[in-house]
Amino acid sequence: MLDMDLLKAFVSVVDAGGFTRAGERVHRTQSTVSQQVRRLEDQLGHQLLNRDARGVSLTAEGERLLGYARRILALGAEARAALSGVAPARVVRLGIPDDFALAALTSVVAEFARSRPAVRLAVECGLSCDLDAGFARGELDVVLLKREPGSGPAVEAWPERLVWVCGAGFEPDEEVVSLAAFRQGCLYRNRAVHALEKAGRAWRVAYECPSLIGIEAALAGGLGVTVLSDLALNPKLRELRTSDLWPAIPPTELALRAAGNACSASRELAGLIAAFCGREARAAA
Repeated sequence: MLDMDLLKAFVSVVDAGGFTRAGERVHRTQSTVSQQVRRLEDQLGHQLLNRDARGVSLTAEGERLLGYARRILALGAEARAALSGVAPARVVRLGIPDDFALAALTSVVAEFARSRPAVRLAVECGLSCDLDAGFARGELDVVLLKREPGSGPAVEAWPERLVWVCGAGFEPDEEVVSLAAFRQGCLYRNRAVHALEKAGRAWRVAYECPSLIGIEAALAGGLGVTVLSDLALNPKLRELRTSDLWPAIPPTELALRAAGNACSASRELAGLIAAFCGREARAAA
């Protein structure tokens, strides 16, 4: 028999990205949550999580268990709701790139939440590579992500123009390019490095950060240059025009995906986001 409390602790650690934050979610101490996951591992005879100084990650066995654990917990909640006469809340899980969580899109999501009071919306912001992996594992119902053009199925997709960007008052070093970059795996980072390598320019990563806010602060402080969507430009930043020093960056693609078995609420949200992105693309054209 699988203990529901142990499964809940395991899923909480995965969703929160660590034991401390998981403890806050389930209102237990970090050590208690850690002990619960250890007990679950002992019961199953497999290590479920890799633990290191950077946090936790799923083992192969943990990935296999995660989907089952979510379904078991969902069925448990459904059973309790059926006996209590209260319908369980539908959860729609949305993934958005950190650099696309715009105020305008937030208003679209808020409009959806107001129109569907019985639906609980869970939004995850992060790098597109992480969102894509979460979608593939069935952890997200609707996802908006950056990717190589035409690299897979999508509800809709829009071309994305990439530009070299620096702080408004910053003059980049022409000898060695200092990059302010998202962490490894970011499509923009890969585009920047490949373009510089192809142009024969020397470069180094001077600043690395997982969030757009951190990258923008680094650029405004004169720590380097980066590659962003032209939609990310603001008064604190300026575009470095294409030249021999700043080679053109091939376009990427903004793609909207929805799970094949998505519920009506997820499909409605995907439709609202598609309409928003379509308007933004037409306005930028």
